[in-house]
Amino acid sequence: MALYLIALFGALVVIWTLQARFQKRRDKKNLQQLRATIAEGLTEPPSLHPVIDPYVCIGSGACVAACPEGDVLGMIGGKSALINPTHCIGHGACQASCPVQAITLVFGTEKRGVDIPYVSPTFETNVPGIFIAGELGGMGLIRNAVEQGRQAIEAIRKLKPTGSPLDVVIIGAGPAGFSASLASLQHKLRSMTIEQETLGGRVAHFPRGKIVMTQPAKLPLVGPIKFREIGKESLLDFMRDVEKKTGVRIRYNERMEDIQKTDRGFVVKTSRGSYETRAVLLAVGRGGTPRKLEVTGEELPKVVYRLIDPEQYRRQRVLVVGGGDAAMEAACSIAAEPGATVTLSYRGDAFSRAKDKNRQKVKEAEAGGRLRVILNSNIKEIQAQKVMLERQGESIELPNEAVLVCAGGVLPTEFLKKMGVRIETKYGTA
Repeated sequence: MALYLIALFGALVVIWTLQARFQKRRDKKNLQQLRATIAEGLTEPPSLHPVIDPYVCIGSGACVAACPEGDVLGMIGGKSALINPTHCIGHGACQASCPVQAITLVFGTEKRGVDIPYVSPTFETNVPGIFIAGELGGMGLIRNAVEQGRQAIEAIRKLKPTGSPLDVVIIGAGPAGFSASLASLQHKLRSMTIEQETLGGRVAHFPRGKIVMTQPAKLPLVGPIKFREIGKESLLDFMRDVEKKTGVRIRYNERMEDIQKTDRGFVVKTSRGSYETRAVLLAVGRGGTPRKLEVTGEELPKVVYRLIDPEQYRRQRVLVVGGGDAAMEAACSIAAEPGATVTLSYRGDAFSRAKDKNRQKVKEAEAGGRLRVILNSNIKEIQAQKVMLERQGESIELPNEAVLVCAGGVLPTEFLKKMGVRIETKYGTA
């Protein structure tokens, strides 16, 4: 027995020693990554993200294992830490996996506030009958948008009838609006969906070949979408096929212009008519109206705000303005076209709002001589054959045939406030 206990103790010592060495190497690697993140200024998460209470965290590592992105969280000193903030895209799996509820999901940070409309757990705003689903509510993932659209309709179908001709008007046919439209059809609601452009909403304007979905989702009337990774074109083809097979009706090229409260609900005024409804579901995304630069020459026809097809810029000198994912993806895709000369201008000193894979693509394109990056720069004037930039007091003149502005959109905040919807500016709060 004594020999057995000695052998067991020796085995435990070996295991503890190996585990300690593994943890030390792991902590060193994660600490180096965190320091590199801070040094590069990549500390601002672009979306919903976790805040970990170190006093509650027990170091189980469940959140690290649960994160689908793989390298957002890491263990340091026996505690979980956010080591790659800009990689986080708001899955929320970390919070669900934590055994001691040490993780809170928040929007914004102390430095960067994010305006988010207030919504209840059923996606209803503080204005009874007005619902918000998808990106406008702060959740950008397609999987989340699809689920929110479905859940919002579940709540709407339980509302007491008021005598309105329609149960719900759905505004937007992106992932959230499309899911809500299918759910309305499934539950035989009197509904109408309007979309100012085409099926897919903002997804339809993503660059060609962009990977838009990496997590499976479940569509009403269809069931699980089993794609693990799917590009823009394939997703849109899938949605068109579902639209045809289910017979769901969407009124395209119809723009919502106003929403007015009535005794029986709301009147939604559009570019084609007016519709009286019990409830309204806003699934319009956060793209909003394209943000303009307000510089001389911006009215020239060569200035656009969305990239549809990179091929149109072959053998042209192109300036892309912006520091987010859209700008970086556009710059790289145009730079891959034969004869294109591309410059990416960004006012910041680091691409802190973009995903790591896009930052890596930009670095590779720049190293390969296909792309020129000018940080800390602002566009000052656009002329027919050139553009003028300013970088820390230095003037830069670039020959140019096309300008693509990817500076985000002006959110419909004022419109929502006019309707009485409460807007909360989140500074690192849930």
